Amino acid sequence: MQAVLNFPDLSPELFSISLFGMEFALRWYALAYIAGILIAWRMAMMALLRPALWQNQTPPMKPEQVEDLVTWIIIGVILGGRLGFVLFYQPSYYLSHPAEIVQVWQGGMAFHGGLLGVILASYLYARRHKIAILSLGDLVAYTVPPGLLLGRLANFVNAELWGRPSELPWAVIFPGMAAQDCPGVVAGMCARHPSQLYEAALEGLLLGALLLWLVYRRGAFQRPGLIMGLFLAGYGASRFVVEFFRQPDAQFVSPGNPLGLAWHVGGYGLTMGQALSLPMIALGLWFALRARRTA
Repeated sequence: MQAVLNFPDLSPELFSISLFGMEFALRWYALAYIAGILIAWRMAMMALLRPALWQNQTPPMKPEQVEDLVTWIIIGVILGGRLGFVLFYQPSYYLSHPAEIVQVWQGGMAFHGGLLGVILASYLYARRHKIAILSLGDLVAYTVPPGLLLGRLANFVNAELWGRPSELPWAVIFPGMAAQDCPGVVAGMCARHPSQLYEAALEGLLLGALLLWLVYRRGAFQRPGLIMGLFLAGYGASRFVVEFFRQPDAQFVSPGNPLGLAWHVGGYGLTMGQALSLPMIALGLWFALRARRTA
């Protein structure tokens, strides 16, 4: 029998308590968001307290402004992520059930939508406080990978956003719904790519390490727009590759489209994640090349 890995005995909840007849729980996914925001806040503070990192030794904003910026970004993540999911993945459903759009507790967030929300929130904040937009974009971008790493690890703990069926030795037999619509590949059980861990490694560890090295060893903040551009291109490329291993979005799967391609002609096409990543890659490369030419 092909060797694969059983899903570890993990609970989505860190702990739960009952108060006044109501159940309250702290989930790993919520903790990942909280930790990611705190790490990003700390990283931003560290960078702003080192003037030598910045062009003309002048940080784009004051350290005491970071908390205010984080508030704007949190709002951008929530609104953008939810609206992105509604518009990119299930527009017809929410058009018929508009009251459910605001029910974020039911799940349904899109990273690309959240990213657009962060970009818009950062742009508005920069305009309001007369902050250099490209430098602020660099600051925000370099703080994002730790949150992506923790979020993807939480996806794994939650046994969600799993990958396509696989017979590789590190394939994982996920519990619950992951066994549905899956041909038995290991003794009648469904083993899948742990695509959450692939994303954690590429978007979190690898991209994060590259940006840190560029900032603290290569003076990348002195070329406004470079870190932001490399983050956009790096995330887009990582997501594009991992989409080959992720389980396709159920709303795009049909008997004639088993790969779940959102844009396709014949047997060729792109998943929604890949289609949304291509503009990120192009825009990121444009910003990065522009920053190098104007340095």
